[in-house]
Amino acid sequence: MSSTKQRNVWVDYLRSAITLLVVAHHSSLAYTTFAKYDSKVYINSTHPVVDTTRWIGLDIFENFNDIFFMSLMFMIGGFFLVKSINRKGAAHFIKDRFYRLFVPFLFLGTLFMLIAYFPSYHIGHPNAGVTSYIIDFFTLEKWPVGPPWFIWVLFAFNFLFGIFNPFFQKLAANLKSGLSQLKNRPFLFFLILFAITWLLYVPLAYNVGQGKWIGIGPFDFQLSRILLYFGYFLLGVFIGNTDFNKELFSPAYGIIRKWWLWALLAIFVYAALTLLSRPLTELVNENRLNSFAGWMIYYSLYAASCVLSSLAFITTFRKFANHQNRWWDSLSANAYMIYLVHFIFVIWTQYLLLGSNIPAFVKFVITFGVAVSLSWLVSILLRRIKIIAQYI
Repeated sequence: MSSTKQRNVWVDYLRSAITLLVVAHHSSLAYTTFAKYDSKVYINSTHPVVDTTRWIGLDIFENFNDIFFMSLMFMIGGFFLVKSINRKGAAHFIKDRFYRLFVPFLFLGTLFMLIAYFPSYHIGHPNAGVTSYIIDFFTLEKWPVGPPWFIWVLFAFNFLFGIFNPFFQKLAANLKSGLSQLKNRPFLFFLILFAITWLLYVPLAYNVGQGKWIGIGPFDFQLSRILLYFGYFLLGVFIGNTDFNKELFSPAYGIIRKWWLWALLAIFVYAALTLLSRPLTELVNENRLNSFAGWMIYYSLYAASCVLSSLAFITTFRKFANHQNRWWDSLSANAYMIYLVHFIFVIWTQYLLLGSNIPAFVKFVITFGVAVSLSWLVSILLRRIKIIAQYI
């Protein structure tokens, strides 16, 4: 099997696995202990549908995902861009990204979110009709973007990469040798990633707030993480400019050989972050610890968790996902559309399960199973339409 084929297998399977995590993440949000619903402005809720049945285990699962998986998605999104722009040229590259990312985001994303958010509006306004819902969607709720926010932000990063391509290409060329030399220095690689993550995330999150979002209409993004996401995107670009299958991410060298250690450390650090959050808060509230020091401890563990979880997923998939599987090939081919459409099935399933006397975890499993299955099926059907298949 060629290195190109290996690259497509493990990277594509990793990307599709994270897509499944995204679906699972949203499937859990109705059942977390911190979930809350705003009946007047549903976009202010923690999730469009909130159940009275909760389980703290889903808090742990959701928080684990939230720390790393979108950063890793942005990194993967940069892996093959140097090769792509060299093959197509900057103008054609930007045009291709516009049709593949921006057009589906704006039109399919808006249509899918209109369908997805209706149960949330109906819960707060049971007697209102569809027309009132659509007006509310674009006015009071200010055109909620939902999960497709990732797609427009990724397009923006691709656009910047295309516009400033000579600069980024030069930077990637200068870093190429240094990155390749890290192949047998796994802990130095971790420390570099940790330093980058800390610098790009902690100062901004501390100053604007960990969960701060900002935007106009559907062009919404998480301000506290935007530098982190752009940094991971560029890391993907720089890594992608190397022969990473044979060097940085080769199974013959230290980073991949330590796959088991990254996985253990990811679990350990996330457990430490989870267990220490409340004691740190209590120490600050009791004036036994300076607030700034408490936040720095928390954010440092957060940055370490982000890096270690990302490394655990990258190295595990590079180590083991090197052989094609028919089902996973189909999942990979349909992952983009699954990402776009899954929110409909997540929210409607959660809505239909409201009031059912079954445990939260069972509701989560049902929601996840229904959302993945139906999203996958819809993707297969939609991609048979020529104009959609051309870009999705």
